[in-house]
Amino acid sequence: MEYTVEQLDEKLNRLIEILCDEQDINIRKFNLDEIDIGSKRIIFRGLSNQRRPSPLSSEFMRLQDEILSFERDHKIIVDVNKLSYVNNMTIFLGDITTLRADAIVNAGNPNLLGSFEPCDSSIDNVIMSAGGLQIRQELNYLMSKQGHPEPNGRAKLTKGYNLPANYIIHTVGPMVFDRVSYHDKIDLANCYKSCLELAVQNGFKNIVFCCIATGTFRFPRDLGSKIAVTTVSNWLKENNYPIKVVFCVYNDHDRKLYEEKFAELNTII
Repeated sequence: MEYTVEQLDEKLNRLIEILCDEQDINIRKFNLDEIDIGSKRIIFRGLSNQRRPSPLSSEFMRLQDEILSFERDHKIIVDVNKLSYVNNMTIFLGDITTLRADAIVNAGNPNLLGSFEPCDSSIDNVIMSAGGLQIRQELNYLMSKQGHPEPNGRAKLTKGYNLPANYIIHTVGPMVFDRVSYHDKIDLANCYKSCLELAVQNGFKNIVFCCIATGTFRFPRDLGSKIAVTTVSNWLKENNYPIKVVFCVYNDHDRKLYEEKFAELNTII
């Protein structure tokens, strides 16, 4: 669906108005009549990020989905089935929210509700901002039903909503405070195993991993990439299931680390 700049501006104004009303924020502080559409988009994201789980109105969901689907359709989307694989694994440098896949993996917090910090750069903020607040609503339902925080190394499934990926697999990695313990390593390996097992249970033919726990959770990137590649490689050898695995990285440093780990397995990408 195509919209004019004026139409997009009108939709964003209304979305900001709804969120301000919900959160008891004086909308006048944003001076919407004096700022451009890009600035309004940032305000909308920030207000969405900090919104606590509660029922979403049909008007909000319609307008939000129109904005997010419009943005998705104007990105360069990469179909993971068209990437080159060796031993069913590959590395992709770029934005995980631009990948068309059966499932992408989100590294979340124990509450699994995503970051409430406006516009932060964490992976769960990035994914939920692109997918929509329905993701948080679905997770809130799952977590309320569970009745306790998500343990490290498990996995839960939600729809992808406005993402090009059909589903999101949410997992919680270990947070490192001082040094990496034996249990931290086991927990991280279990994240990858649990996500793969959940993918198999749902008949997925491909899955995209982010660099679990190596951001705000401070798991060392070198060791994290080694555990990721080794765990997935061993799982693929031990399980007779034809799933393609993408390791999505965001910078050249991480890409080089993963390439080194691939080379150690004699797997050249």
